[in-house]
Amino acid sequence: MRVDAVQIPQVIERVERWIAESGQSRYVAVTGMHGVTEAQRSERFRGILGEADLVVADGMPLVWLGRWHGHNMQRRVYGPELTESFCQVPGAKYRHFFYGGAPGVADELGRQLQQRYGIRVAGTCCPPFRALTAEEDRAVVRQINEANPDVVWVGLSTPKQETWMYEHRHNLSSPVMFGIGAAFDLNIGKLRQAPEWMRENGLEWLFRLVTEPRRLWRRYLVFAPIFAWKVSLELLGLRVFE
Repeated sequence: MRVDAVQIPQVIERVERWIAESGQSRYVAVTGMHGVTEAQRSERFRGILGEADLVVADGMPLVWLGRWHGHNMQRRVYGPELTESFCQVPGAKYRHFFYGGAPGVADELGRQLQQRYGIRVAGTCCPPFRALTAEEDRAVVRQINEANPDVVWVGLSTPKQETWMYEHRHNLSSPVMFGIGAAFDLNIGKLRQAPEWMRENGLEWLFRLVTEPRRLWRRYLVFAPIFAWKVSLELLGLRVFE
């Protein structure tokens, strides 16, 4: 699957250009090993990532692979850092809508980012942890469009958030959507971030597994070995996965 070899400044530059163009709503998938493995398991999800306007590497294994293939990828596009950077650089220039998280999380994220960087919060919504009815979904679309944001931040976790952005890209008037998952909780301090040295050296998975074992054991103890095995086969020239 395609992963774009870009860094945070390039993402910000491209997204600002999309906002200026004010065309069809575009979406950015912030993904790592988990997203790639899910895409191998699900043809539909692979297609959803393939339709994304940007797929950025939020994980050191994808950065290492990018370097192996000759790309100048100095760092990962870390979801919480991308969120902070995009709010910090333009400041009050854009209107932001936050969709996702547990009750109160989106409100708190908007409040903290507004306090730190002076952003304009167009609105927030914390949907229930279940599939929305058709009526509820129409109400969410109406709420977001009436708020008229430039950017919609989606925190529903992979693959739910990417699927939501794909399914709503023609119904929303906002120029850009970001799928940032756990960044909602990490940026407000609800979840602890791994130390920087662990994040920059591919060890964040260990920190998160220790701090959230019940939720993440399958991702790191089942999906990660599958990812490593398939990548090894490709790098050795033994198999190409389509």
